[in-house]
Amino acid sequence: MKSTFNDQAAIDMAYFRFSLIAPVIQGTFTDPTKTAYYRRVTEKSFTLPNGRVMVYNPKTLEKWEEYYRKKGMDGLMPRERCDSGKTRVLNETAVAEIFRLKEKFPRINATLIYTKLIEDGFINQHQVSLSSVQRFIKHNNLKSAVNPNQKDRKAFEEEYPCGMYQADTSYTCYINENGKAKRTYLIQIVDDHSRLIVGSRFFYNDNAYNFQLVLKEAIARYGLCSKLYLDNGSTYANRQVTLICGSLGIVKLHTPVRDGASKAKVERSFRTVKETWLYGFDPSTVSSLGELNRHLAEYVRKRNTSVNRTIGEAPVERYQKGIAHVRIPKSKEWLDECFMNRITRKVNLDSTISIDSVYYDVPLQFIRSKVEIRYLPDHMQEAYIFFDGKKYPIRQTNRVENGHTKRKNQHAIDYSRMEVSKNV
Repeated sequence: MKSTFNDQAAIDMAYFRFSLIAPVIQGTFTDPTKTAYYRRVTEKSFTLPNGRVMVYNPKTLEKWEEYYRKKGMDGLMPRERCDSGKTRVLNETAVAEIFRLKEKFPRINATLIYTKLIEDGFINQHQVSLSSVQRFIKHNNLKSAVNPNQKDRKAFEEEYPCGMYQADTSYTCYINENGKAKRTYLIQIVDDHSRLIVGSRFFYNDNAYNFQLVLKEAIARYGLCSKLYLDNGSTYANRQVTLICGSLGIVKLHTPVRDGASKAKVERSFRTVKETWLYGFDPSTVSSLGELNRHLAEYVRKRNTSVNRTIGEAPVERYQKGIAHVRIPKSKEWLDECFMNRITRKVNLDSTISIDSVYYDVPLQFIRSKVEIRYLPDHMQEAYIFFDGKKYPIRQTNRVENGHTKRKNQHAIDYSRMEVSKNV
């Protein structure tokens, strides 16, 4: 066995183990016995420092206690076997046969190899387990080295800024707002050429409209991209995003299904955000989403003005060098118009339409007609019908107010002038 004392991951693991046995070492556990304590804490699973989830046996914690009392933290350090990657149960002929089978049948899996080794007499199933063969294949990188389905990936980047934006969402921390814990989602957009974070904001929901808000801010500040590389989730693959991209003159591209590596720059950006900020950030220090986003804005500013090791300069500097190639939106009004959501509704006989279960009054001339409504979900007061190149405003229905409004229809009956029948 060889020590991994100088490995930070090993130190983290040792401290994790110590945290579990510390109440026993310090004599602070409240259970009747230390055995009872070990049984209680091992009833649940644990997330290790490397992200793996494990369930431990109480005996394991007792061994850690013994090791700690003998050697301190050294005793809790993970040990790496000196013969790691080598098999102790597979003989040379069995090993040679595994390599032969993988070379002849590249797609063959460990289970079938194990079966063939038994059938052909290379191993005894009572002496060699399937897991031994699986470990051997994994340690010798036979699983992926000759994988015929391995994708041919090449490092690439756009020639100029705004050639392509990559966008995605990442689950992040919980924060307490108004006494309630809420999960936050980070929607982020990265310029492929400069690695500049052009859009980044926390939300309580990962949805299409929130992404549209971030995209609009990115375009307004840094320019129109030629291509937009997106995930296949409902946030990014929907009719409204298609309409918006078409209006802006942006080519919308989607990653292959379950292929996160294809949008590596934005994925790497998320990882950097977490490793250089969020993992050391205390969410309890903020009490609102707005406050969290102010911290994020400061972090993004520092990231964009600091040297990126991959490109050897600050993202904002690289962006500025190619700014002559950046397309600027025609105007704020034009950009607002491009981001309007669009839906079609048939107008009811009472001159109303419904959007997300909320009713709106529309002009009388559209009764029984199908109309196109353009709107922003958080600015419905600016929604309108777009018909024959003109805009017709709509407003949320107020039934009480409408009940007191005098109609201009000359054929309408004025019930206030009618006498109430005594037979009623």
